[in-house]
Amino acid sequence: MKAFELLLPKTLDQAIEALPTEDTYAARGRAQILAGGQDLIGSMKDYLTSPELVVNLKSIPGLDQIRMSPEGDLEIGALVTLARLEDDADLMKRFPALVEAAGSAASPQIRAVGTVGGNLCQRPRCLYFRSEHAHCLKKGGTECFSYTGNSKYNAIFGGGPSYIVHPSDLAPVLVAYDAEVDLVGPSGKRSMKLADFYVLPGDGDPTKETVLAPNEVVVTVRVPKRMAGRPATYVKVRERDAFDFALSAVALVLEMQGDEIASASVVLGGVAPIPWRSPEAEEVLVGRRPDAEAAKAAGDAAVEWAEPLSMNEYKIPMTKGAIAVALERLAKP
Repeated sequence: MKAFELLLPKTLDQAIEALPTEDTYAARGRAQILAGGQDLIGSMKDYLTSPELVVNLKSIPGLDQIRMSPEGDLEIGALVTLARLEDDADLMKRFPALVEAAGSAASPQIRAVGTVGGNLCQRPRCLYFRSEHAHCLKKGGTECFSYTGNSKYNAIFGGGPSYIVHPSDLAPVLVAYDAEVDLVGPSGKRSMKLADFYVLPGDGDPTKETVLAPNEVVVTVRVPKRMAGRPATYVKVRERDAFDFALSAVALVLEMQGDEIASASVVLGGVAPIPWRSPEAEEVLVGRRPDAEAAKAAGDAAVEWAEPLSMNEYKIPMTKGAIAVALERLAKP
């Protein structure tokens, strides 16, 4: 790891002033934000990034709060740790899928320091992107090596020209809950749906995964009050039962009318460069009871347009199975 300067700003304005204004891969790499630090420190050790300046957000007060807005929405500060979400009994009653997702991430040690903002903004885990010897498309190169190489962990939806998958466990759940995110930059605060925060590689600069400007900071995630108490769950399939990223995952949030599904949010993780919403599966579920027949129909609909690479076709039946497990959980009294 190369030597770097550490800045401990007292305010958001101080942090933002220290960040680069030029939105290029090289410029973004010169100054990096430190939240929990788990992804950043690993990236620096692997020479994926070698910042001259690290801006530590933990010295800024007020970013680690969980509170209710005047409208009754849940507001989660960017520096709230995954462990706090995992251990919050009230959140488990109101937003159970969020607690399940937080508890599924990494290990207890990492969850104790890993933050909501960091989890939402973490970089891809692609084997080539993480290798200091592979100058791939995500690092400003000209080729996504997974397309013709080892694609076991890569995308089956939304790929091209890069086939990374988004590694966050919180993101699919928060998108399913229709959450918003607040960003603060030199021009002040802007808010957007979390679903709009993420961008596909083919929609612009393939070195970016979000619309976050180089001198913007994620400060708050907001979950609308109307989502509280809805049947919801998060199912994560991984190679190891602990300390691993999703091969495939599903966040499922239902609105029930009697015994039937009035509306559904189905968002997949581990299979696309962004949290992948499946309107096809959602449409199939409406008007049905949450049973095995509905699960099969939703699973088939969700993967209808999948485009696997040479080594990741297994993600298709795996995703269908994850949807079935999620619906089975919510069908239980």
